[in-house]
Amino acid sequence: MVLSALLSIALPSIMEASIPYFHRVQAQNGDTAGLLLQRYHLHSQPCNLSQFIKINQLGDNAVINAGKDYFLPVYIYEYNGKSIRSTIGVDNWDKAIRIKTYNEILLSEGLRKTDIINSKLVWVPYHELNCLGKKVEMDENVIMSKSIETSNKNKNNVVFASKGKNGVETGTSSGRKFTIFGSKYEDVPLITSALAGKVFYLVGGHGGPDPGAMGKNSGKDICEDEYAYDVTLRLARLLLQHGATAYMVTRDDNDGIRDDTFLVCDSDERYWGSKTTMPRKQIARLRHRAAVVNALYDKHRKQGLNDQFLVAIHIDSRSKAAQTDLFFYHYPGSSKGKQLAQSLHSSIKNQYAKHQPGRDYTGTVSERNLHMLRETKSSNVYIELGNLNHPTDQKRILESENRQVLAEWLCQGFLEANR
Repeated sequence: MVLSALLSIALPSIMEASIPYFHRVQAQNGDTAGLLLQRYHLHSQPCNLSQFIKINQLGDNAVINAGKDYFLPVYIYEYNGKSIRSTIGVDNWDKAIRIKTYNEILLSEGLRKTDIINSKLVWVPYHELNCLGKKVEMDENVIMSKSIETSNKNKNNVVFASKGKNGVETGTSSGRKFTIFGSKYEDVPLITSALAGKVFYLVGGHGGPDPGAMGKNSGKDICEDEYAYDVTLRLARLLLQHGATAYMVTRDDNDGIRDDTFLVCDSDERYWGSKTTMPRKQIARLRHRAAVVNALYDKHRKQGLNDQFLVAIHIDSRSKAAQTDLFFYHYPGSSKGKQLAQSLHSSIKNQYAKHQPGRDYTGTVSERNLHMLRETKSSNVYIELGNLNHPTDQKRILESENRQVLAEWLCQGFLEANR
């Protein structure tokens, strides 16, 4: 019924279109013209960038300054209560469908506070009226003037995926270069926006003075924290490729993604936002991790981002005879955590069935009262990748191709969970 109400019109009402105004946003640290357009799903049409530069009177370099307001090539129309087509003065059903979908996507990502009917506003990408089909003539000086006059009255809670300092990996970026992944993998192309508006806090197990579980292979030490960190880095890169905001809470600035079989054990890991290495006492490390996540969580909740997930990745230590599959923990009584763990478990099980038919996948989902699951505010899942001491499980983590597959299968699970 809502679809019909938004799209259907009688032809005589087309001429009732109101004068729109351009949407305005405030740039955040690290923003570029490309990032702003990507965030609002405008980057696929080159004419949007040209218009962005024109209406903001930017030079060829299009330098963006944090804290300054910028017009976006998005027209804001006052919804006439009849239909999208009569509101914008265009009799094109397919165009109206696309505009309706565009508004729904922005609403789902927190970029719109309310929907069309309740806000009485329709957001229309510039390219829909100027690049796809017949150009609609409008006085852009009037549009920008009206935008300035009405922006405070109609201002929505605009959400920005924040980009961290020192080349770190939060948000999406024009240029898509993130040094945390190392020189070989620092270029991170945006593939889809499927996870736009989702925030992930990624914690590779242990680190610093605590290497976690220790094993041996070919006479060489295997440290849990190094291999868990490598898989976590790979997962972060994949999440970014699908438009997510991803924080590496546990981080090692000089490691990056490594394709070696044997990863050197070191102790120089730190936490997000800290310039010093991790504390020596375990309880201090756990409290620090939780505090980092909760501070970022509160920040993003204020921005309207509700879909926030903590992903802790570990490798178990059992007897050499105990082969294990990936298994998942959630906090007791957490319905969201349980749902997330079950979704990831199901995805991994399906991947094994697809790529290793006939293999009996034995991974489980269970409750566990762990500090990071209990003390953080996000929806949380704790993942064990296998048994560090079992020869077959070791192959799962020692071979870089397998570490990449683990990350890809986990990313696929998050994509499926957020459809």
